[in-house]
Amino acid sequence: MAEAVRVRRREPRSDGPVAMPLIDRAEEGITQDSTDQPSANAAASVDGGEASHAPDQVIRPGRALALTDFVPPRASAGEKLIRLAYKMGMPASMLTSRMGRKVRLRLLATVENPLPGNRVTGTALRAGHFFVHGAKLPIAQVDYQGAARATPPLERVVHGFTWLADLEASAPREQTGPVAERIAGEWLDANVKAPTRPGKGPAWTVGNTGTRLINWLVHAPLLLGGEAEFRGRMLRAMEDAARWLDHNVTKAEDGLAEVAGWCGIVAAGLLLPEGRPRRLFGEAGLAKALGELVGEDGGLLSRSPLMQMDAIALLVKLRACYAAMRHEFPEPFEQMLAFMVPPLLALTHGNGSLGSWQGAWAVPAEELARLVDASKVRARPLRDVRQWGYQRIAARKSILMVDVAPPPLARHARYGCASTLAFELSHAGQRIVANCGGAACAGGLVPVRLEQGLRATAAHSTMTLDDANSTAVLINGAIGSGVSQVDVDRRSLELEGGGTATRIEASHNGYATRYGLEHRRILIMRDDGTELRGEDLLVPSGRKGKRGKVAFAIRFHLGAGVEVRLGEDRMGAGLALPDGSYWQFRSTGVELEIEDSLWVDGGGRPVATQQLVVQGLVSRGGGNFGWLFKKMS
Repeated sequence: MAEAVRVRRREPRSDGPVAMPLIDRAEEGITQDSTDQPSANAAASVDGGEASHAPDQVIRPGRALALTDFVPPRASAGEKLIRLAYKMGMPASMLTSRMGRKVRLRLLATVENPLPGNRVTGTALRAGHFFVHGAKLPIAQVDYQGAARATPPLERVVHGFTWLADLEASAPREQTGPVAERIAGEWLDANVKAPTRPGKGPAWTVGNTGTRLINWLVHAPLLLGGEAEFRGRMLRAMEDAARWLDHNVTKAEDGLAEVAGWCGIVAAGLLLPEGRPRRLFGEAGLAKALGELVGEDGGLLSRSPLMQMDAIALLVKLRACYAAMRHEFPEPFEQMLAFMVPPLLALTHGNGSLGSWQGAWAVPAEELARLVDASKVRARPLRDVRQWGYQRIAARKSILMVDVAPPPLARHARYGCASTLAFELSHAGQRIVANCGGAACAGGLVPVRLEQGLRATAAHSTMTLDDANSTAVLINGAIGSGVSQVDVDRRSLELEGGGTATRIEASHNGYATRYGLEHRRILIMRDDGTELRGEDLLVPSGRKGKRGKVAFAIRFHLGAGVEVRLGEDRMGAGLALPDGSYWQFRSTGVELEIEDSLWVDGGGRPVATQQLVVQGLVSRGGGNFGWLFKKMS
C-alpha cells in the first residue's frame, strides 16, 4: 500500500488556493500561514485523543510497517529449537512426551466467549433457518460439502461456524446445545476427509478453516456437552483441522485468511494436548502474517473496515484462549489490537455506526461497541489515517470522512471499490451524504447481481467521467487498473469573520490515461460543523489538453430518511433531515437533478434513497464545479 499511495510534501503555492466559485475569499477572508510545518505523527495513544496537527500542515509520506517492527513473542533458545523442529515436521508427541506415552485427546480448558452473538439470528437457527443479512435459508437445504456453491456471506457463516455465537446468545445451553450438535454433525458427515490442499470447495479454504477451528474451541461447551461418541468425533475434527492448517496455512487466499489460519493454530496449541510446539510455531507465523497485513497506522492493507473488524475479533477470541489457560497474551499481539482500533473508529459517524466504505454496510453502533469493548482498547478515532487512506474531520456535531487513496491492491481486496475522493457527511448521527455500500453482503437481501454495481464509482459520492469507473471493477471482488496515485494536502484555515475551518485538497489520476484529465477535489469544512464547501476540478494531465468534450456527473447519495426538494432555479435543493433540521445544497454553473439511489443499512437490507446529481459535458481542456452544503436551522 505504501507504493500505491503517493502522498507528496508540497510547499504552499504563492498564488493561493484554486479559485472556487462558491468561496469568495475577499468576503470570507480566508488566510493561510506561509510557513510549511510538517504534520505531527498521526498515531493516537491508546487512551489519548485524536492526533494533533500543526495549524498549517502537509501530510508526509508514510512507510509500510516493516516486519522488523513486529516480531514474534520472546522465546528461549530451547523454545526456538522446538519451534524449528515442529516446523520441519517432527510430531509434537516426540517434542513434549516420553516415548510411547499416549495422551488422551481432550479440551484442556473452557473458554469464556468474549464476543456475544446476535440473538435474533440465533433464534432463527433454533427455528430451523440460517439468517444471513436479512435472508433466510432452511438448514435442511444447505450443502455442507460445498459442491453447489452458495453466496460468499452464507459460505462464511456456514463453514466458519460464526453462527455458534448467535446460537449461544439466543437461549440457555440446554436448548442450544442439541441444535449446535445437529448442524455440526451434518457438516462432519459431509466433510469426512480434508483435501490435500486448500481451494477444494469453501469448506477448506484457509480462512474458513481457521475461523471454524477457533470458533469450535471458543464455543466448545455447545459442541461437547452431549454423548461421548459425538464428543470424541468433534475433538478429532478439531485436531484434524489444526493439523491441516499446520501444512496449508501459508497457502491462504489473502492476508486476513492467513491470519485466521494462524489464530486457529495458536488456539489449538493452547487448548489441545501436546500443543506447546504448535503454539510456538503458530505465534511466530501469526506475528509475521500480522506484520504483512497491517499498515503503518494500524489499518489493514485491504482498506476494508469489515476486514479490520474481523482481524480485531480474531485477536480478541485468541486472547480469550490464552486467558482460559491462564497464559499471558503476548505483548506484540496486545499492541497490535491497540494499533488497529483507532483507525476503525475513524470511519464511524456521530451515532457510532460504520461508514459505507470498501463494500461495508452501515454496521450498527451496538455491534461496533461490543467489539471495541471486547478489545479492551480505549481510544478515540484517528483523523489522519494516512497509510489506510482516509481523512476525518469532526466539527462539533458534524463528521466528514473522505477516501484519499487508491483502491486496495488486487492481492488484498475482497470487495474493492472504486471510491477514490468519495466522501460521507453526517450531522448529529444522521447521514446527509453517504455511499451506497453493501457489496460485501450481496447474496442476502441485496441481490448478487448488484455486487459489482455497488463497488462502482457511481455508487459513491464523487465524480465520474463518461459513466466510467475511476478504477476498473472486476469480478470476484478484484480491482484492476486505474487510480495509482493520490496527492493529499490538509491544513487549517482562519476565517476573517471569526472561526476556523479545515481544508482538504486531493487529486487522483484514474481518468488520466483514458481522458487526459486529473480529478481534483477541494473540501472546506467549518469547524462549527454548519457548512461544507466543495469544488471538483478537472485538470489536463499532460502539457496539452485533448480536444472535444466528455460527459461528467458529480453524485451526492443522500442518507436514508432525508427528504429533498429541488429549488425553482434548479441550481439548489432543500434537505429536510429526520431530526427536524434543514440543510441547503447549492451548485454553480450546472443544473441539478434528483435521481433514485439505494443505501444498505445496518442489517444488510437495501433501502430506497435519492441522490443529487450535477451532470453535463465538460471540455477536455478542464473545468471546475463548485457546490455547498449549509445548515439553515
